Amino acid sequence: MPARSRKLFLTDHCLTPHENIPTSGILCDEDKIIATGGASAFVREPGLQIYELNDTYAVPGFIDSHVHGCGGFDASIAASNDNSQMNRMSTVLAEHGVTTFFPTMISAPMDEMIRTADHLADMIEQEHDGADPAGIHIEGPFLNPEKGGTQNKAFIHKFDPGFASELIAAGRGRIKLMTFAPEIEGADKLIQMMLENGVIPSMGHSMAGEREVLNAIEAGARRCTHLFNGMPPLHQRRSDLTLIALTDNRVSVEIIADGAHIHPRMVDLASRVKPQDKLIGVSNGIEVGAGSCSLEQGPNGIVTMGGIIAGTTTTLETGWLHFTNYSGMPDTLTAACFTSNPAHDLGLITRGEIKPGKKADITFLDLKTNKVRMTVIRGKIVYEAGK
Repeated sequence: MPARSRKLFLTDHCLTPHENIPTSGILCDEDKIIATGGASAFVREPGLQIYELNDTYAVPGFIDSHVHGCGGFDASIAASNDNSQMNRMSTVLAEHGVTTFFPTMISAPMDEMIRTADHLADMIEQEHDGADPAGIHIEGPFLNPEKGGTQNKAFIHKFDPGFASELIAAGRGRIKLMTFAPEIEGADKLIQMMLENGVIPSMGHSMAGEREVLNAIEAGARRCTHLFNGMPPLHQRRSDLTLIALTDNRVSVEIIADGAHIHPRMVDLASRVKPQDKLIGVSNGIEVGAGSCSLEQGPNGIVTMGGIIAGTTTTLETGWLHFTNYSGMPDTLTAACFTSNPAHDLGLITRGEIKPGKKADITFLDLKTNKVRMTVIRGKIVYEAGK
C-alpha cells in the first residue's frame, strides 16, 4: 500500500482511552487508524507524512450528543438558516476537539418542530469542514411542564401519536435521540414508536415516580438526559427518576460537568455509583445570541432573565478536565466518558477509540495547557492551533 496515503502522528502519550500508551504513534491510512503503539515501533517509510507533536497527548475525538448550538447557529431555529450555517457550528466544535455531535432542538409549535427536523436532516446530509453531525437529538416536546426549565410551557405537549410519527418521519432517519418524561400518558407507546424508528428514548424533564420510571425502563428506555437537572432533587424517602437513573445499572446518564449545572460533588457521587461505561459527558452547549430567549452569563452558567439555568458555553475539552478533577477517576476512565462511552451508547461502532479499524477521529491536546493543538477527523487535519 503506498505510503503517501498514510499519516503517522507522534505524541508524548495517547489515551486510547482505555489504555495510556507512552511515547506513542498513531498510524492512519486515509480515514482509518491502522496501527497504534510505541513510536519506536513504526518504520519511517518513504512518502509517509509524519507529524511530531511534541508536548502533546492524544485522545479519541470527543463526541457531544447534547449540544444546542455554537458559532452563531442554534439547532432549534435551523429552519430560519441556510444549509451552510451548521458548518460554522461544525468548525467551532472541531476547534475544541469535538469530532462528532448531535445538534439538539427543543420544544416549539408542532409545525415548526416538523420544519426544523426536516431542515436539520438536510443540513446533516451536507459536507462539513469540522465535526461530523451524526444525528439529531430532540429534547421534547413530550415533557413534564413542571420540569420544562427554559422551554416554553405552551409548546410542551401531551403525547400525540400522529404528531410524534410525523415528527420522526420529518427527520428521515436522522433523529437518533429523543428526551421525554416517562410519566406522560402513553409513554409506553412513545417508547415503542421510538425504538421501531431507531430513536433512543432518553428520560428527562420529569417528575416521574418509581413505578413510572421502571415501566419506561422495562419498555426500553435506557438513557437519562442531564442527570440531576430537570428532575427532582435526591430525597432520602422518595424513589423517582433521579434516584433510579443513578442506581439502575441498565441506564446510562448524561453528565454536564461545567461546574454550574451540578455541584462537583454530584459528579463525584455519580462516578462512584454508576458503572463507569454508563457515564456520558455532554456540554448542553447553547448559542447565546441566536435564539429568541433573553440570556445572560450568571454565577451558575447561562441563565434567563428570571435566573433559570439555560445551558452553557463550556465545551467538552474543558468539561472533561472538570470531570476528571471532580470525580477523581483516572484520566483513561474520564476520557472514555466523552469518547467510547457515548460511541457505544449511540451505536457509533467505528468511533470513540484509538485502535486499528476505527475512524481516524483524534484530538491532540497540549500537555501543559490542555488546549486543543490539532483535531483530525476521518484522517484529515481540520484544525491546527495558530493556523
